Amino acid sequence: MTPEAAEVVALQALAWIVGNDDLRDVFLGASGASVDDLRTSAADVDFQASVLGFLLMDDQWVIEFCDDHRLDYQTPYQAQQSLPGQGVPHWT
Repeated sequence: MTPEAAEVVALQALAWIVGNDDLRDVFLGASGASVDDLRTSAADVDFQASVLGFLLMDDQWVIEFCDDHRLDYQTPYQAQQSLPGQGVPHWT
């Protein structure tokens, strides 16, 4: 996955989270972000990674997001790892 494609997935995830009233409130509480931060930070790669990290905390969220966007269930994790500066080193 390219970094550009990963950003698209992250922005889709952000829109999906914001569109879910209950989940949006949980995200805002967990991240400490405000509604204004959602707009101003959406293009920030670290913020995008945190959005994907939040989504990845719950398998049901991943399933619902991926089903809504017709994505493979591995896509959010792959996107998170493909964002610049976010990959986990492989030691093998």
